Amino acid sequence: MQAQYNVSVKTPAGWRSVSVLSNVLKISEKRVEILSIQEIDGETPNHHQSRTGAKRQAFDGVYFANNEVGKVKNISSISLID
Repeated sequence: MQAQYNVSVKTPAGWRSVSVLSNVLKISEKRVEILSIQEIDGETPNHHQSRTGAKRQAFDGVYFANNEVGKVKNISSISLID
């Protein structure tokens, strides 16, 4: 099962919102666990990602993706994709 949701990443210019597509495992009727991150803002996670191409919007997508794995999210706060 896949899910899409928005989260914030830390950039040199401050916290910025990004859209995430992930594989999830349903652990109850109201919660899912993040298994892996497939895309961040439509791109595969890599070490030198940027929201707009500018250095001040850059962040480490691999680090962020690894931190998201294992987190539990409420189904009401994400969009499930079958």
